[in-house]
Amino acid sequence: MKTNRTWMTATLVIALALGLTYARFGTTNVRAAEKTTAHDAPKIVLNTEAIAQAGRSIPSYAPVVKRVAPSVVTIHASKTVRRGTTGSSPFDDPALRRFFGVPDEEGEAPAPRNRNGRRAPRPQKEEGLGSGVIISADGYILSNNHVVDGADELKITVPGRDEEFIAKVIGTDPATDISVLKIEAENLPPITITDSDNLQVGDVVLAVGNPFGVGQTVTMGIVSATGRSMGGIVSYEDFIQTDAAINMGNSGGALVDSEGRLVGINTAILSPTGGSIGLGFSVPINMARRVMDSLIQDGRVTRGYLGIQLGDELSSTMAKAFGLKDRSGALVNDVMANSPADKAGVKHGDVITELNGKKVPDSRQFRLWVSQTAPLSKVTLKVVRDGKEQKLTATLAELKPEELAGGRGPNRAGPEKKTDALDGVQVTDLDRATRRQSGIPQNIQGALVTEVDPSSKAAEAEVRAGDVILEIERKKVANAQEAIDASDKLKADQPILLRLWSAPRNGGPGLTRYVVVEPVKSADEKK
Repeated sequence: MKTNRTWMTATLVIALALGLTYARFGTTNVRAAEKTTAHDAPKIVLNTEAIAQAGRSIPSYAPVVKRVAPSVVTIHASKTVRRGTTGSSPFDDPALRRFFGVPDEEGEAPAPRNRNGRRAPRPQKEEGLGSGVIISADGYILSNNHVVDGADELKITVPGRDEEFIAKVIGTDPATDISVLKIEAENLPPITITDSDNLQVGDVVLAVGNPFGVGQTVTMGIVSATGRSMGGIVSYEDFIQTDAAINMGNSGGALVDSEGRLVGINTAILSPTGGSIGLGFSVPINMARRVMDSLIQDGRVTRGYLGIQLGDELSSTMAKAFGLKDRSGALVNDVMANSPADKAGVKHGDVITELNGKKVPDSRQFRLWVSQTAPLSKVTLKVVRDGKEQKLTATLAELKPEELAGGRGPNRAGPEKKTDALDGVQVTDLDRATRRQSGIPQNIQGALVTEVDPSSKAAEAEVRAGDVILEIERKKVANAQEAIDASDKLKADQPILLRLWSAPRNGGPGLTRYVVVEPVKSADEKK
């Protein structure tokens, strides 16, 4: 790094992250449960025996389909919106418009204009199709939140019955994309539910729903993977991945095993075209049942809250930097003040390796486990801190809905310092003006990143202008000069561990995170 005494900027360097593309149906807009009072619990049919793994020969799945098909319903969702305005309705979202089959405005007759010359809004009824699964004989139905969200009316078509039923929304949970509906009907054919934890990769599964409105359709495939994430399409992801064809209209439909027992609610696909390419995802029925029971009994879903910000999946270099034996565990980027984690003694930089004696595979799974633990429960945590293990005990709270220019110094005579892992980032001190301009609170102390060379290792590590460097190699830096001094002490060929603070986006809180900066390769190494 080279310095400039006037501006106190410094040059630093850090790595890159993998981007995810995904496809889902519907919208990300949310709606709270309409009822907060308890309802009678549905009488479900349960069979949790594991499927026999040997001696089975099934020439046809027709008997299975015959049992399952009557339990899968079609949902007609409609909403009246005013076209000609922008930002006034979730139906302005192109993804939701595609799901509901709404045409683009091009080619439509122009709307009348108001006295200001703007297009006057006009009411239009927009409709879409989804699927649902009958859970009990008295009319409880499981589906996706995105199938029902924003709809004024939900009509249910039950196989074998001529009449349509108007559904009442008992509750929705956008965090898992699950909704619970109720229709006034008797002697409905409930599906049999099983334990989705028994699913194994390679098990045969069938997807039942109404894709593209062509009528009830059954497709077959296998379980391709379990415990999948789709990069945050919902807050809590533990998807079953299958190659059974799932398309628009299948959302909310059933994924059943070879015995015809419900193992998941079909939710999303990964596709560049919007059609099935063999990457379908379903919410496991165990997760959906927990959500359903809470919505029916309490009108809302309660989740445990620990009060920490977690890092991404640990890389091998990150694991080595924290003295871990392998890449499993959940890295703590920050701890909320006065939170259960804070009171239990959890510190930023800790890696949580066990929860209640269970090994933590990654941050996503740890977050899911905590959310599924009842508030006020005591949990034991095993953490690795500075290479040493220790155990902590925390009492969970309840998760609330709102909780988701310079150089190095003077030029020196003699040969220039060899390029190290902290070249490519310019930093400056934090003052009142930079804090106000970047939205940085007073309690954040460090060196403000003002520029990042796009070709640097820092850019690859996703260090951005506006980030604040809080620590270098686990040591705090209070200003740009301390960052310069710390970088001067680093070896040219060592990876560097940085702790950063990033400004809030879209009105959210600021986030802290760790990144490892790989060293810059020499010309000989590149060969």
